[in-house]
Amino acid sequence: MNGQLATSKESGTRDKILIAAATMLGENPTARLSVRAVASRAQVSTGSLRHFFPTQRALIDTVVAGIYDVDIPHDPINDHSLTPIARLTECLRLILAQVGVGDRARTQWGALYEAYVASVPSDDEAATYLALERMGRHRIERWLATLIEEGAIPAGEIEQRARFLATVISGLMTERALPAEAVRVEGETETLRLAVHAVTTAWSAA
Repeated sequence: MNGQLATSKESGTRDKILIAAATMLGENPTARLSVRAVASRAQVSTGSLRHFFPTQRALIDTVVAGIYDVDIPHDPINDHSLTPIARLTECLRLILAQVGVGDRARTQWGALYEAYVASVPSDDEAATYLALERMGRHRIERWLATLIEEGAIPAGEIEQRARFLATVISGLMTERALPAEAVRVEGETETLRLAVHAVTTAWSAA
């Protein structure tokens, strides 16, 4: 009985830590997920946090993986009424939708610039950014893997394809923060279609 209570308490503490860190990222994608800051937000000791996550990298990777591993309701990749190109295009549009347009996009891009470009990022900041980038690419890789497993697109080089698509998304996110005519925003879908077409046809590493 005492063992069960101890296990339940440990699980509760671990969940508190992960919820606190995820909340910090939700409030600010450039938040520094330092051990001290997360422990303070979770109202636990740094020693308790390190019991579950011995390194900051372990904490960040677990938090970000949890965010990206949450199933997307009505994930377009599972909508077989659409063509493979349309399915993957809609998936990528979901990522862009998180950025918004106009003032919202400028605010987010400005925060990213201040945190990672304007000055050399701290180890904490760099680790958080790299984890977010890595897990974002992982989600695209999962979408591509789904289509490959179905035989809907040629096999091979999933990582390179995902990196290419992530680069296109990053460029479109930056465009959203800059002054633009409405026609350019409307043209995003065509850009995505072209990028998706490139990775859903024969792919060469050359």
